[in-house]
Amino acid sequence: MNDWIQGQVVGKHKWTDNLYSLQISAGIQPYTAGQFTKLALDIDQQKVGRPYSFVNPPHQQPLEFYFITLQDGPLTTRLSQLEIGEAVWITPRASGFFTLNEVPDADYLWLLATGTALGVFLSILRTAEPWERFKKIVLVHAVRTSDELTYQDEIKSLYTAHPQQFQMIPFVSREDTDFALKGRVTHAIADGRLETRSGIPLTEQTSQVMICGNPDMVRDTRLILEHRGLKKNTRREPGQITVENYW
Repeated sequence: MNDWIQGQVVGKHKWTDNLYSLQISAGIQPYTAGQFTKLALDIDQQKVGRPYSFVNPPHQQPLEFYFITLQDGPLTTRLSQLEIGEAVWITPRASGFFTLNEVPDADYLWLLATGTALGVFLSILRTAEPWERFKKIVLVHAVRTSDELTYQDEIKSLYTAHPQQFQMIPFVSREDTDFALKGRVTHAIADGRLETRSGIPLTEQTSQVMICGNPDMVRDTRLILEHRGLKKNTRREPGQITVENYW
């Protein structure tokens, strides 16, 4: 991913003071849902870039990326300031193996995300493959405050299209709500609240789990699942846990 092409901002959404989505028109090569590319801007006479997963599915345009602005991050602040019509660098070839073709079959697919890692799962869920392969799909989105539960229109569309297969379970850690689970995803797995809320078992015999987000959450969730008998999925040794750090 050493070459760059120029894309153009064609859409922008400000979700909160520090959560943004950019829609970009660019002629990139075909990719698989779950993969990522890089965005970059010229800052202080050098290209400053970082990886971002696609939010849009491969068959839809424009390209969409969901990100949080970092207080000391030179790139994210400037990305959030881009306006429609402005240019941004993008790498034309996607990378990554956080894709369903790397995940074995099972009855249930669990998608566990924190923060902006939601985006990669929206890309996957807006393709046909998960609905053809899994009986039930549970999307978990863990955030600090309820206004960070973004992309609700897209999630409602998934409910409408797959009412018998899909459910979304929100976690809000810093507010009390009447709809979301409180606390950490790991605690809700350990004490059974996640399975109670979903109504389906999370076991090595029935489930595949994809985890993406804060590295601490990814690590801790993987450890809890391994304690329950699930194991990391690799090409050489298929298991039930597929992970990606989104940081």
